[in-house]
Amino acid sequence: MALAIVHTRAQLGIQSPLVAVEVHLSGGLPSFSIVGMPETGVKESRERVRSSLLNCGFEFPARRITVNLAPADLPKEGGRYDLAIAVGILIASGQLPQNCAAPYEFLAELALSGDLRPVSGVLPVALSCRNAERSLWVACENAQEAGLVNGLELFAARSLLEVSNHLAAASLISPTVAAEWQSDDFEGHDMSDVRGQYQAKRALEIAAGGGHNLLLCGPPGSGKSMLASRLPGILPSLAPDERLEIAAVYSIAGIKEKSLFAGVRPFRTPHHTASAVALVGGGSNPRPGEISLAHQGVLFLDELPEYSRQVLEVMREPLESGVIHISRAALQTSFPARFQLIAAMNPCPCGYRGDQSGRCRCTPDQVQRYQARISGPLLDRIDLQSWVPGLTPEQLMGPAETSESSITIRERVASARAIQQQRQGCINDQLNVKGLEQYCKLGPEQERLLMQAMTKMGLSARATHRVLKVSRTIADLKGEPEISSAALLEAIGLRRSPL
Repeated sequence: MALAIVHTRAQLGIQSPLVAVEVHLSGGLPSFSIVGMPETGVKESRERVRSSLLNCGFEFPARRITVNLAPADLPKEGGRYDLAIAVGILIASGQLPQNCAAPYEFLAELALSGDLRPVSGVLPVALSCRNAERSLWVACENAQEAGLVNGLELFAARSLLEVSNHLAAASLISPTVAAEWQSDDFEGHDMSDVRGQYQAKRALEIAAGGGHNLLLCGPPGSGKSMLASRLPGILPSLAPDERLEIAAVYSIAGIKEKSLFAGVRPFRTPHHTASAVALVGGGSNPRPGEISLAHQGVLFLDELPEYSRQVLEVMREPLESGVIHISRAALQTSFPARFQLIAAMNPCPCGYRGDQSGRCRCTPDQVQRYQARISGPLLDRIDLQSWVPGLTPEQLMGPAETSESSITIRERVASARAIQQQRQGCINDQLNVKGLEQYCKLGPEQERLLMQAMTKMGLSARATHRVLKVSRTIADLKGEPEISSAALLEAIGLRRSPL
């Protein structure tokens, strides 16, 4: 029979839909055509497959070869289909047994010599392959990544010849042993390195305790970036399912981040010249942007007013929904984007407004134009706003002070988050309106305080809900079952704009 069907998978956002590679050999003038909506990289696989077969000692059929990548309406790109096409040709031409590829899926690019090359997006493929109860063939360079999926029978090979010998039962390859997650010991910056800035440290702990967004405002050199860089050290380590979810996003983006395998949450710091597509993702074949690479972690935007306003506005929906939907004419896809926004900015163009030195010479109009670069709706989505004053010479050059380490703060944060997961199944920042009514109930005294704050500060409904979430987090950090007046007042104080 001159027909063979081999399975592989495409890449569509974070999904990996199944692709059936149908290879048919027929009479007529020798030709090699690929159909099924292939892009240029897929069409060029004809030459890679031809050279690989010949260099591995196989016969390339001098017949009319038609390769159909089904379903036909799914765009295909890259060299990820090379190995499946080559195996299909070998089966259709009778050089391999007819049904030898039925229990497998194949994912690798071919070199002209027949060696297997790694491809991106292996982890989503491995997850889908396990769910389909098939085994997976990949290049050796992709074995560690794909091996993170428990319950998957994985085979790694160096060349097409090794794969074909296994399929022909001439020389069997043993399945690859599943990879182990590394320890979650964090070896980053420590909070004890920061001198002073007690209010900012407290705001950072509250932000970590409930996953809240935070804005740090202060003069240049006051320690805003230093504080933000220490947030991953006080966040609890990633759960196994969170690790897989984030690693899948990084796999699609083709980024290898060793800290993810140690359980450390992502910390992304895009430059202020980044475009909207770089931030949220996109392209003709949509790729994840910075907000998706920061999923379950931190997105730090330094010098917030220097970003284009259009770039900042595209974050408004993902901040609420935790997902980004990208629509193109040919397809629509979604990426996870449950990130924690930490932003830093100066209070004015020169940066020294409110500083004790009195060196600021910015006019009120200049200050207003500078601060107006950040829209009200975006600020409304930031739960905590903290002023970070400049340090005095005595604080900076004096003897080192005793300060809590990141490990100590991390234990309190982890304890608070455990309380939240046990009580409501999510962290406080992800509570919906029904959850607010159920878990953030206030007593008569607290209701009176909140209504006064709503009137004096002009809080919107969203801002009011966020004050309740923050006050719930403060109570959880203290181990209090109910929201006290002190917790509510602290949340209201941290909502007040320092600008």
